[in-house]
Amino acid sequence: MLTIYGIANCDTVRAARAWLKERNIAHRFHDYRKEGLSAEKFDAFMTALGWEVLLNKRGTTWRQLDDEDKSGLDPARAAALMLAHVALIKRPVWEKDGDYRLGFAAKDRDALAGWLNTAE
Repeated sequence: MLTIYGIANCDTVRAARAWLKERNIAHRFHDYRKEGLSAEKFDAFMTALGWEVLLNKRGTTWRQLDDEDKSGLDPARAAALMLAHVALIKRPVWEKDGDYRLGFAAKDRDALAGWLNTAE
């Protein structure tokens, strides 16, 4: 089963969910702002995708952090920040059969569609 992780009011997440619905692709949506995100699941994200890729430095949440919080990041500090402020996790995170993908850029949708159509 496909699970898509993100925040319900995120435009990219909404677009991804609409894209799935248009294609009748069964999925579960996990809103980690409302449902939380376990340390175990977050560790799986980190292992599969890497903290540098997961950390959203473009959003309002990042801009509102103190400079001290943003400097000298390492995997442990970045993880602590993302778990404390889940809006710092780029989205959506896609999970299928223990495999992970990140994002919903137009240029990557063909590859994403191919990944979703394998091992269903």
